[in-house]
Amino acid sequence: MPERMLELRGISKRFPGVMALDGVSLEVAAGTVHAIVGENGAGKSTLMKILMGLYPQYEGEIRLQGRKIDHQSVKQALDVGISMIHQELTYVPEMTVAENIFLGKEPTHRPFKWIKRAELLQETETLLRRTGIGLDPTRRMRDLSVAERQMVEIAKAISYDAKVIIMDEPTSALSDREVQRLFSLVTDIKASGSTVLYITHKLDEVFQLADEVTVLRDGHLIDTCRIEETDADRLVAMMVGRQLKDIFPKRTQYPGPEILAVKHLSRRGVFQDVSFTLRRGEVLGIAGLMAAGRTEVVRCLFGLDPYDQGRIYIKDQEVTIKSPADAIRLGMGFVSEDRAITGLIPCLSIRKNITLSNLNRCTFGPVIVKNRERQLADRAIADLSIKTINAEQRVSTLSGGNQQKVVLGKALLSQPDILILDEPTRGIDIGAKSEVYKLIRALADEGKAIIMVSSELEEILGMSDRIIVLHQGKITGRLRQEEASQEKIMKYALGSTRQ
Repeated sequence: MPERMLELRGISKRFPGVMALDGVSLEVAAGTVHAIVGENGAGKSTLMKILMGLYPQYEGEIRLQGRKIDHQSVKQALDVGISMIHQELTYVPEMTVAENIFLGKEPTHRPFKWIKRAELLQETETLLRRTGIGLDPTRRMRDLSVAERQMVEIAKAISYDAKVIIMDEPTSALSDREVQRLFSLVTDIKASGSTVLYITHKLDEVFQLADEVTVLRDGHLIDTCRIEETDADRLVAMMVGRQLKDIFPKRTQYPGPEILAVKHLSRRGVFQDVSFTLRRGEVLGIAGLMAAGRTEVVRCLFGLDPYDQGRIYIKDQEVTIKSPADAIRLGMGFVSEDRAITGLIPCLSIRKNITLSNLNRCTFGPVIVKNRERQLADRAIADLSIKTINAEQRVSTLSGGNQQKVVLGKALLSQPDILILDEPTRGIDIGAKSEVYKLIRALADEGKAIIMVSSELEEILGMSDRIIVLHQGKITGRLRQEEASQEKIMKYALGSTRQ
């Protein structure tokens, strides 16, 4: 029997009006990967934050290698050998990759503790090389893509040489190639005798990586089982308390006339000569590996970034899009890949988040008409089935799936004809994904034209009517839904064929 690394005994945590965890007990062996799954709000992240010292007030007992620990801060958790990759990335945008990775543990000269810059860069380069992450350690975090920032967070967690590494949705922004690199790192961590607690909504990752899996639901431990003793259907049933059938809804309408044409769009050093069309009622999937240019293309299309050359046509009329205001005026909506940073203002209410981009719909002159604003928010809550007490609830208190619906509600309030979705199900559970997929398909059936960027090949294949694949800023493949496969998409994503 492997050595017992971690024991949780009767862990309970209460927030005002909510029992987040109720008597959760768990044992985890050394040198193993232990997956923890459940819907948003099941208590997974709360349990991990207790382990990480972020929630020092709780009931129960934690033992690490047989010794009771009572850490009251993140620093104390790191000191005893626990590190964590957070779902919502925690970094300092103005600092470099190297400064972020070694923040608080920089090599210094004594006695004045001046930072040894050369040694800092050398240690970072060694770590990035060991983890297979091809990034310049002097780049500022603000200049990285979400996927690149995620890889930096992974390197940072590994840099502590911890006994227990908590990974909370570590692949949510990564494409398949980077996921495989992460899996290799997890295998190395296991071989060293350390333990990985792996939180994910992607059940295929559970069966690829985990030795054991624990299911939480509504703050309760439902079951822990060996991975070879269970299957995906049983896990889903335990997670949601019901069977989920046909997660990808079938199309009931067929695409109509062309509404958007992009011709030879380029941005110097980022992507080049990107051309495609989009029809009413169609879902166009955009696939590719990290840094392929997927997000950069749709950001230019929505006016968030400038493009150097190319033409954009909407309803057969050439248009110029220099800002999001131009895009919204032309009938476009946008859901960004990082809802926590660019999609929402967490400290504001659902009402204010939904109407923020469309205040002209609820104002009289310079004055916001609260009743009108509340009506618009209430309608969005009802239409999107957002689970909330009321429109005044703070967005930060919602589950990930419901936060994503708020972002969708904000984008839909302007009644766009063209909707751009960048990683629309990032970091949400399988039940919430199913609901988002149904919303996307319903919008397409109503005649909305949808562009969907996704790192999940299963999602691209299940939702797209057509697929374009990018590699290093160029379109390398175009596929109809009936001819697409994971193998073909990956071949194009690796750049083996160009069109």
